[in-house]
Amino acid sequence: MHSIKILAAMLLLGSMSASSLAAQPPAVRSLSAGSWVGSWATSQQLPEPDTALPTDDLRDATLRQIVHLSVGGSAVRVHLTNAFGLQTLRLASVHIARPLSPSSAKIDPASDKALTFSGSPDVTIPPGAEYISDPIDYSVAALSDLAVSIHYDLPPLEQTGHPGSRATSYVARGNLVSAADMLDAKKVDHWYQIAAVDVAAAPNAASIVVLGDSITDGHGVSANANTRWTDTLAQRLQANAATRNIGVLNQGIGGNHLLTNGLGPNALSRFDRDVLAQTGVRWVILLEGVNDIGGLTRLSDPPHAEHEAFVHRVIGACEQIVARAHAAHLQIIGATIMPYTDSEYYHPPASNEADRQAINKWIRTPGHFDAVIDFDKAMADPGRPDHLAAAYDSGDHLHPSTDGYRKMGELVPLSLFAP
Repeated sequence: MHSIKILAAMLLLGSMSASSLAAQPPAVRSLSAGSWVGSWATSQQLPEPDTALPTDDLRDATLRQIVHLSVGGSAVRVHLTNAFGLQTLRLASVHIARPLSPSSAKIDPASDKALTFSGSPDVTIPPGAEYISDPIDYSVAALSDLAVSIHYDLPPLEQTGHPGSRATSYVARGNLVSAADMLDAKKVDHWYQIAAVDVAAAPNAASIVVLGDSITDGHGVSANANTRWTDTLAQRLQANAATRNIGVLNQGIGGNHLLTNGLGPNALSRFDRDVLAQTGVRWVILLEGVNDIGGLTRLSDPPHAEHEAFVHRVIGACEQIVARAHAAHLQIIGATIMPYTDSEYYHPPASNEADRQAINKWIRTPGHFDAVIDFDKAMADPGRPDHLAAAYDSGDHLHPSTDGYRKMGELVPLSLFAP
């Protein structure tokens, strides 16, 4: 009799659990489905005065921004951010749609859908926080574009954004979130208040976060062309049946450093937000350090002892990133720092090259990273290994050319991400 009562209680509990689940709104069930993966993301920073929008531009205005997805899925949710805001941020309305072109504000009106936040069409984001929209059934193809339109009734006191979008955004007066076009819109090549797009994909879906500087951010690529090295990597992953459920999240910031803040927060300080908080992340590629090395001697060349201490600190920062990735059970892949002798910005002396070689030696040494991508070896001029090869040099002797970025994306072994 005692066993029968226990069995009855278990059946009742199971029935209640099933009823409770059935009573949950679709958004809650989808959020717990476990198949969400990051398809697009960008690093956040406080815009500089020359990259921030004038305050009045966002007063009763619509901002339409276009992002290029990596992996596709059957549903979508969008991350909105107030990471650098000191006051609450209210967004009156947020819509998504399929753009007709990556370089136009035009959308397909039939594809326009409103996002909600806990069922409401507007959202108020606390200072320093991020909000994820309710999931919406919305099929998106791999390597396709998505337009995100935000209506502001009042402008934010502080903006959060990503200056190096390499994509055109459109801002115009009024509520135009569903408008087929935004005639006479102001155009800026920056992103604001958008942080990531997740998609509902296969159960084995996962994402790669690439943590880097302007070389990862795509300095020098044409706007709306999506020719960063991470774009090439995403294309190759989609062309391979075994890796089609893997997203690529570009978390590069121009001028980024390991040890100090540059044009954005240093790599260690942004690791939690830009890596650990990303949806479905399983791998991290770290390509950082050239701005630290170049900055050491940009104004003067310090004594040898200071160089040795500096190399030790850079390696220490890398060790911290490896430790934090492993603590989160992520695979971390180190990328060697490419040559930049004759850089028009850094004008590096010979001591800089010695620092670079010492750090690259550590990156290549087994037991530090789980794997290594040797960009240095592949991108250097064979006859002058302290220089970028001419075919891959943009001309400033620091950033790769379009061919150079494509070569970088082709160098990444897809076997690193095999199931």
